[in-house]
Amino acid sequence: MNVQSVVVVVCAMFVAQGNMQGTPQSAATPASASARVTAGDASTDYIIGADDVLVIKFWKDPDASAEVTVRPDGKITLPLGKEIAAAGLTPDQLLEAVLEQARRFMESPSATITVKQINSRKVFITGQVAKPGAYPLSAPTSVMQLISLAGGLLEFAKSKEIVIIRTEPRGPIAYPFNYEDVAKGKHLSQNIVLRPGDNVVVPE
Repeated sequence: MNVQSVVVVVCAMFVAQGNMQGTPQSAATPASASARVTAGDASTDYIIGADDVLVIKFWKDPDASAEVTVRPDGKITLPLGKEIAAAGLTPDQLLEAVLEQARRFMESPSATITVKQINSRKVFITGQVAKPGAYPLSAPTSVMQLISLAGGLLEFAKSKEIVIIRTEPRGPIAYPFNYEDVAKGKHLSQNIVLRPGDNVVVPE
């Protein structure tokens, strides 16, 4: 299965400023920092989560580069010896945190951060399916598609009483799903696109 990647290219550019006659200042000062995210449907609002694999590469200091996995506590440890909270941040926000720490140890840091594997975006299916468990959301996935990925319903599954449990800010919400109706092309609005953390329950 192809795993979607998010690539954040960071260029911290430093320019020498001078007077109108071209006389440079004694020291360069930061001019700007920019971030660019490219990878299929991925965007800068992607939220990094636990188990995501990140590649942090410093252009001028390979010893500071590393491939790290976001720990269950949401943090990563850089070769510089500093822990940084990564889970819950967008790529841009993590970028800023990494560069902020790097400036304490090196001058004019430039880095590339790649979310090499997106492992935190998962949905779950439990109960009467052939292969219950966690499935990565590497692409938009509907309830029917997840059931198919899980090997289909078992013989004694209550196909009309399937429930999708989703955690919202105000608390868990249950969405009913009638497999037989959707399979016949009826009430297709039930076949919602799943979000990370959704749990599809197929009762017996």
